Amino acid sequence: MSRIRSVAGSTGLHRRSLLAATGAVALSAGAGYALWPGEGRAAAAAASGSGTEEAVPASSGGAPAAPLAPYTRGTTVAAAAAPRRGAGYRRLTEGPGWGRAVRGELAGPRPGRDDRRTALAAFVHLTDLHIIDTQHPLRLEYLRSADVHAWRPQEALTVQGAVALVERVNALRAAPVTGSPLHFAMTTGDNTDNNCRSELEWFLTVMSGGRVTPNTGDPRHYEGVQNSGLKQYWHPDTVLRDADKRLGFPHLDGFLAAAVREVDSPGLDLPWYSTVGNHDTMPLGCYASHGDPRLTELAVGGRKLMDLPAAEAHRLQQTIKKAEDPRGVRYGDFLAAHARSMRSVTPDEKRAPFTPAEYLRAHLDPAYRGAGPVGHGYSAENLDAGTQYYAFRIADDVLGISLDTTDPGGHYNGSLGTAQLRWLERTLTENRDAYAIVFSHHTSTSMNNTHRDPARPGERRHTGEEVVALLGRHRNVVAWVNGHIHRNAITPHTGSGGAFWEISTASHVDFPQLARVVELVDNEDGTLSLFTTLVESSAPHRTDFTDLSRTGLAALYRELSFNAPGSRTDLAGDPGDRNTELVLRKR
Repeated sequence: MSRIRSVAGSTGLHRRSLLAATGAVALSAGAGYALWPGEGRAAAAAASGSGTEEAVPASSGGAPAAPLAPYTRGTTVAAAAAPRRGAGYRRLTEGPGWGRAVRGELAGPRPGRDDRRTALAAFVHLTDLHIIDTQHPLRLEYLRSADVHAWRPQEALTVQGAVALVERVNALRAAPVTGSPLHFAMTTGDNTDNNCRSELEWFLTVMSGGRVTPNTGDPRHYEGVQNSGLKQYWHPDTVLRDADKRLGFPHLDGFLAAAVREVDSPGLDLPWYSTVGNHDTMPLGCYASHGDPRLTELAVGGRKLMDLPAAEAHRLQQTIKKAEDPRGVRYGDFLAAHARSMRSVTPDEKRAPFTPAEYLRAHLDPAYRGAGPVGHGYSAENLDAGTQYYAFRIADDVLGISLDTTDPGGHYNGSLGTAQLRWLERTLTENRDAYAIVFSHHTSTSMNNTHRDPARPGERRHTGEEVVALLGRHRNVVAWVNGHIHRNAITPHTGSGGAFWEISTASHVDFPQLARVVELVDNEDGTLSLFTTLVESSAPHRTDFTDLSRTGLAALYRELSFNAPGSRTDLAGDPGDRNTELVLRKR
């Protein structure tokens, strides 16, 4: 049976065990500062309980008490959504759970470790929530004329789905393998979809708790592609025989009114941290945030393009994929040329893009503190320096490092600037006595974009291959946890000084809509294990088309994502990418 070291014994408290059982504390003076209106650094330091201005890792805060026994209820070990038999639109039901695969590429698993192991840390990984303002004028839905999966029928329900995921995380009473308390949750980017203020407000409220009205523009009714009369989009509550209804998608009276109705989020019970993604940094996730000013004008304005001939849509999609227009200038020209084809919508300033500084200030806003910590990893130092990376203590001998892998120069793939790469090297070196878990949005293979940062044009950008080499030089690195590719994938890496596992988790916007619990344990035999366990939202697997409550819509969100035309069927990954035990040698 897995165990956690007792917090009391004949020799008194064991510090590492105490931290694992009750939550983590700051390395020294915390850097999770709050910026209060009208106040600066001194007030931020006072809010943290520190008078120092030294930049040091923040704390992950306390974790709730939990039974010291494995807790698999609500995880994919117990059950997972599965389609019923049939053709066309397929309903979901509760299917069998997924087994656990043991992977020993980096170290051989040794017998008897189940009875010896000690839990070091446990956390929840969320990624690619893609909270979407579906009525936003800059959205690229019209690319569906060339690529059917360029628009998803489930997109109006991202808020309801995210709230159900928060409910599931809150219901996890302990880690699935060790029974350890869950210390924190980390969301690794693409928290928003269109880099707009409405989505950022919704995301922060979902995570911290409160009421969300997922609607912009005219508060009285929906103004988007799903009541446009265009047959390439699913029209759930009209009689239009659209392309998706021909595939079996249902007619649901009142769907759009329910989708934009106010919902309540309980907020995460756990302390939660935030990592930035390309959709959080750039309009449409691909255009430089300081690019063509016409995009901002269109974002808040009263005109929206909804339809485009397939040949033009294909050309635009290829331009985006090839990063031929990273600053969005050609895209601005394209929209100007199609001004007469746009439809009228209600203007809304909430659809304006937010800057990196505004993203930081929003996280530091006391209104969104929730379970904490202040800033959710970000600090006043980040604001002063214009950075979005930081380190924090998970436990006494486990360090978390959150990177900013977005490339402000444009395009959806990522890279690191030289200053951040050097900071990462320095942070790992200075904390060589702690195991390190690195978090980022992009995967190692999706960091191949080296457009120069407009704010730092003389700084070189570095690829994922270079980051893998850096991490591999440090024996204390045990995992690199990320998202971006919307697919479960686990990859072993061996470097010149050590070895680590890269753990990529699927998104929560595309089926199978998953998050992941990660547990780090010491096997007390010269090896460590990382246990990964996938979880779905709290929504029932079976849908009821007459149930348009928040819970009913969250269930429908999952089922629609399974049936989305053109959706990939490999995003769950292979068994070795799902529920696993990943073994590696101790440093």
